Amino acid sequence: MVTLALSTIGGVGMWSVVVALPTVQAEFGVARGAASLPYTLTMVCFGVSSILMGKLSDRFGIIVPVIVGTIALALGYIAAGFAGSLALYALAQGVLIGTGSSATFAPLLAHTSLWFDRRRGIAVAVFASGNYLAGTLWPPIVQHFIATAGWRATYFGIGVFCAATMLPLALFLRRPPPTATHDAKHAAATPHAMHALGLSNRALQTLLVIAGLSCCVAMSMPQVHLVAYCSDLGYGPARGAQMLSVMLAFGIVSRLTFGFICDRIGGLRTLLLGSSLQGFALLLFLPFNGLVSLYVISALFGLFQGGIVPTYAIIVREFFPTSEAGTRVGVVITATLFGMALGGWMSGVIFDLTGSYRAAFLNGIGWNLLNVSIAFFLLRRSTAQPALA
Repeated sequence: MVTLALSTIGGVGMWSVVVALPTVQAEFGVARGAASLPYTLTMVCFGVSSILMGKLSDRFGIIVPVIVGTIALALGYIAAGFAGSLALYALAQGVLIGTGSSATFAPLLAHTSLWFDRRRGIAVAVFASGNYLAGTLWPPIVQHFIATAGWRATYFGIGVFCAATMLPLALFLRRPPPTATHDAKHAAATPHAMHALGLSNRALQTLLVIAGLSCCVAMSMPQVHLVAYCSDLGYGPARGAQMLSVMLAFGIVSRLTFGFICDRIGGLRTLLLGSSLQGFALLLFLPFNGLVSLYVISALFGLFQGGIVPTYAIIVREFFPTSEAGTRVGVVITATLFGMALGGWMSGVIFDLTGSYRAAFLNGIGWNLLNVSIAFFLLRRSTAQPALA
């Protein structure tokens, strides 16, 4: 529950920038593509820092990256609130807030997986729901305070709240996980798993990185631009924030459901299922743009895609040594965040070039097909040589 709470609070760094996008764009007088850059920088720094925080966790324990991240998060919101230009806002949002938020996802995701052998999928899913719980709770809260107090005062308030709540919670993480037991059990399982796939550690890691990147380029289109999309359609940013909240609320259901599924069919099959359903939901955005339709599609998109990212942590735990969990999960999560960063920026640029989001949705669908292909390839390899296992 402590890790879930930290993920929910620290996850604000990923969602406040999305809700503030139209307001920041108007204040600094820039194009949509330029206004998307703070989000892109946030995801890039979130991703790079996930690897560094994972290494810190592997070496010193989880409490160190969490405390470092909390301090960075609080300072980032205060600095962003004082920013006098888009460049300064992007630096504070990206470097400090992105780095701070990273401590509350990938390192804690790997840390949670170390505590469980049985029902690892649902355990990881419960923790990972914090990220989407943040996306459910924070957008309407942030939108309300931006509308009533302005985005700068809202950022100041978030920074103070993060410091006041997350630092005390971090103290509950002092007890280390039972890594010795996990190492002994996993050491016996790893050769079998790798032999069944017929891939080296480096090759498998590379494929997971590409898969994570591609699925999240597709995922980012609705998540990053839904508020702006609704504004362009005349429904207003408040409606967009509500739809984003609905999407991420159903993402929580998705993560819990896919956690149960993952415990029964394994990580690779779950990845293929989730990615295929995400592609279907993206297709629905093309013919339907009515208000009710967008609420329904947002809910479906959240229900279909929410369980994808935690599945990568399960796959890492199935095929790599426990002692490398923090770093390897961090690498894959970094790829997913780079995908979110790239997709968020690409969608803004495509909008500027075409004047609509239709081509951006098509771009996302193409990247989603790449992810489905990799998941299918790995699944085929895992079942192609049963006699050799």
